[in-house]
Amino acid sequence: MQVQGGELHLVRNSSNLGFSAACNIGAQHTSTPYVLFLNPDCVLAADALQGMIQALVGYPRSGMVGGFLCNPDGTEQPGGRRVFPTPKRAFLRAFGLSRLSKFLPTSFSDFLLHEQPLPREPVVVEAISGACMLVRREAIEVVGLWDEGYFLHCEDLDWCMRFRQAGWDVLYVPSARVSHQFGACSRSRPYFVEWHKHRGMLRFYQKFFRQQYPGVLWGSVVIGVWIRFSLVVARHWVRDMLAFFEQKKGA
Repeated sequence: MQVQGGELHLVRNSSNLGFSAACNIGAQHTSTPYVLFLNPDCVLAADALQGMIQALVGYPRSGMVGGFLCNPDGTEQPGGRRVFPTPKRAFLRAFGLSRLSKFLPTSFSDFLLHEQPLPREPVVVEAISGACMLVRREAIEVVGLWDEGYFLHCEDLDWCMRFRQAGWDVLYVPSARVSHQFGACSRSRPYFVEWHKHRGMLRFYQKFFRQQYPGVLWGSVVIGVWIRFSLVVARHWVRDMLAFFEQKKGA
């Protein structure tokens, strides 16, 4: 979608090309100094966009900014501000060990920051959510577009990583409220979404952490990702079966 001179231009793809590819097509149809990537299940507060623009203007080294992603009840959602989910951090969270960060923050730190105190001013973070990103075109020209090797999920982490590697900061703007219906776009196709999410995890780890996990250790990362995928799929299947039998019982 593109807005120029008060006109709204819609670009319709003939098929589902994936999140990254669709974002790239949209970006290539614009020429503005800033490009907003926004999920269809997000609603910006009246002053949110202006606040993010002001953050980009006021901090020349910022390549992108994200806002305060919140649930309909106003509580902060996970993922709006985070550090990179290394395989170790992902493992700790998957098995509930990140809860020990209250006692040993260095050893058991989580990659999600939504439970930490909300900053009062824009702050530099490692990553924000692709649900809402305002990106500087100058930075895109340096870093490049989204990696289309991802179909769905983890492409935002990839882009944040590449921005930081190229010397651009990623900002989180707590005053820019963005209401997000978490999971609304993926609820109808959970197996499809989980497949691409876990494939995305492996691509992200392969690109940026492979050298830190040689040999058998890397193999354990791969196995761990697919074990997690299997457990998530099994959970969805059990829920589907329970819902099916409840429906039959009430028929």
